[in-house]
Amino acid sequence: MAIEKPELVSRLAETLGNTVVMYFKAHGHHWNVVGSDFAEFHDFFAEIYEDVYSAIDPLAENMRKLGSPAPYRLADFDSLTSIQDVEIGGDSAAMVQDLLVANQILIDCLNKAFTCANDSNEQGVANFLAERIDMHGKWKWQLTAFMGQI
Repeated sequence: MAIEKPELVSRLAETLGNTVVMYFKAHGHHWNVVGSDFAEFHDFFAEIYEDVYSAIDPLAENMRKLGSPAPYRLADFDSLTSIQDVEIGGDSAAMVQDLLVANQILIDCLNKAFTCANDSNEQGVANFLAERIDMHGKWKWQLTAFMGQI
């Protein structure tokens, strides 16, 4: 099967890489948060990582529908992501800021992929991406609210 719409496949691969990295960040923060607000942030980070994880399989399957293999090696995801790997520690405020930055990178990536899917007349892919943009908009609002920036 030949790869259809290589620009869209490339955008989906980048989105998948950033999604996987954000998932691991949120899950890692869930494991490692400490302090008097532990329970609140432990649960909040779980909500985020569970949601972000739910997007991984559909992203890969959309690539497969277009005739492309989906990346699966950690080295692949590392080369596809724009999200920086930073040492945070257990401070909840630093973790929230880290996820806020990662989330914005992912929103930007999703928007580019959405535009490409629309331009490629791949409405099913565009619909999926629109739902992800909306969900990451919610995470942006909540992360920003935790930072006291609203």
